[in-house]
Amino acid sequence: MTSIDELFKKSGLPSKRKLDPVRDPTEIYKSARLTSSSNGKSSRHARIDDGDEDDAEAGPAPPPATDDDDGDYGPTMPPGEDEEGDDEEGRFFGGGISAQEKEILDFVDGNDALSEEKIDLQWLKKTALNFERKITKNSELRARYENDPGKFIDSEADLDSSIKSLSILGEHPDLYSDFAKLGCVGSLVGLLAHENTDIAIDAIEIIGELTDEDVNATEEQFQSLVDALLEADLLGLLVSNFGRLDEGREEDRSGVYHALGILENLCSSSVGTAETIARDETLLKWLLARAQRQEKTVSQNKQYAAEILAILVQSSAANRRRLAELDAVDTLLQLVAPYRKRDPEKGGDEEEYMENLFEALTCVADEPLGKTKFVEAEGVELCLLMLRESGKLISKGPALRLLDHAAAAPGGEAVCQKVVEAGGLKTLFTSFMKKHDHQTTEHLVGIFASMLRLLPANSPERIRTLAKFVEKDYEKVDKLVKLRREYNARVAAVDDDPRLDVTGDDEDADEADARAEEWLSRRLEAGLFSLQTIDVILAWLVAEDDGAKKKIRTLMTEGSNVGIAFDPIRENVRDLMMGVQDMKSDEGRDTYDMLDALLSFLH
Repeated sequence: MTSIDELFKKSGLPSKRKLDPVRDPTEIYKSARLTSSSNGKSSRHARIDDGDEDDAEAGPAPPPATDDDDGDYGPTMPPGEDEEGDDEEGRFFGGGISAQEKEILDFVDGNDALSEEKIDLQWLKKTALNFERKITKNSELRARYENDPGKFIDSEADLDSSIKSLSILGEHPDLYSDFAKLGCVGSLVGLLAHENTDIAIDAIEIIGELTDEDVNATEEQFQSLVDALLEADLLGLLVSNFGRLDEGREEDRSGVYHALGILENLCSSSVGTAETIARDETLLKWLLARAQRQEKTVSQNKQYAAEILAILVQSSAANRRRLAELDAVDTLLQLVAPYRKRDPEKGGDEEEYMENLFEALTCVADEPLGKTKFVEAEGVELCLLMLRESGKLISKGPALRLLDHAAAAPGGEAVCQKVVEAGGLKTLFTSFMKKHDHQTTEHLVGIFASMLRLLPANSPERIRTLAKFVEKDYEKVDKLVKLRREYNARVAAVDDDPRLDVTGDDEDADEADARAEEWLSRRLEAGLFSLQTIDVILAWLVAEDDGAKKKIRTLMTEGSNVGIAFDPIRENVRDLMMGVQDMKSDEGRDTYDMLDALLSFLH
């Protein structure tokens, strides 16, 4: 059989390291011989006694034996100041480097300052000129030797290096504006159409680096770059690359990921930029298609496509309407439907994928058009099915939140009616009577408040909803009042915290505003919104049903003065009414008038 050594000898490949034969360490130790040379050096070449190189033993020779030899072998101590500090190979004791290597390092250390190039406008102009030359040269050679890649492959490598050299601009965002004025941004974006996808991917990666949120750029500097990128048709070229990159190849898959990263970076720059992105219908359709692609396991790019959709609809109402117009609600509902019977893998890409799908749906369902599409696509039925499923599937929470947003005003009337028609009252009220976390309770009472506000007076749906509060001796009313006490106590604890006192006048305006903001934030965390929503529900019940009014009065006056039964409720309803900001919109005026009418019943 051919030995391993013979195979390596025949391979013809250079070998940087040869394996030493396994030898007995005792033999090696015994064969060591120290020289008595005062300069601390041993012979570079081992003396071969028997003339056979293969049997020669490496290392210094042992000292000559003496009668009083105590067997103290090993290397001599490091030389003193008067001795030359090198071993036979020019290595310093303790340093591990040769004299020549030390000389090189000393030279480099001494010239660090000279090697640092100043990154300024002059550098940028020189770099830009070199970059443009590399693009031109590669383009000319490609055109001249179209069928002979060997003739332009070197220019491609030079262009690749030139593209990567632009990454240093990320550390100097003050040059972004000049970079755009010199036309380099357009040239860089143009490389996304390069015939060599590796070059296109390089350009994508550099654009991703320059637009990364970690770049310490001012808003003006960043926007100058973004505007130049969009003007050079970055979005159109990204879409074309999505079409030609094959995610079966690791490099192309990475290119798609970096391209999605650019979209995320651009969305974070401004609402206007996010709306510009969403106006590209081809891009939106690709994102939806990528989120739908069948995969054995949810890939990083599939998850990222869903995340970009969620980011876009979070940015503006215009984006939400555009997605609704593309029937994205139906598509997204189909994608979340499987999670009514199974959970995604905990902590993996699929879990984040599901969360992004629900987030996108919830944002779109905030718009009247989105609510209409939600009802048409049977979104109410799907959410109720998820809430009815046994077990603790994680899709229940997002489904309840989605239903809460879809049922809210404006435009939630059809959703509220569909909840009743689909038998959702039993599901919701059964869940309400159980103990839940703060978030679940908030969404449940939010749905009840929307139904009491939006269901038409004397309609069968409204009557059935009110009957749920009346049945079983007003047990739901009793639960509401108990919840009110809990939330009121938590909010009162924040109000009593001396660290959040907002009444003091010994601080400047900025400090006072910051303290007031902190106080409101803490109150909201304690459950202020849920407390106010419960009080609106109680006010509706007082106005709608005399029996409920009597029950609420009794529960609210336990251990207190009967005369102040509705005072705490009235105070919160008034605060809500005074907090209506947009009195110019129909929704703002309707909310104000509704709360004002409820106040008249709380006497």
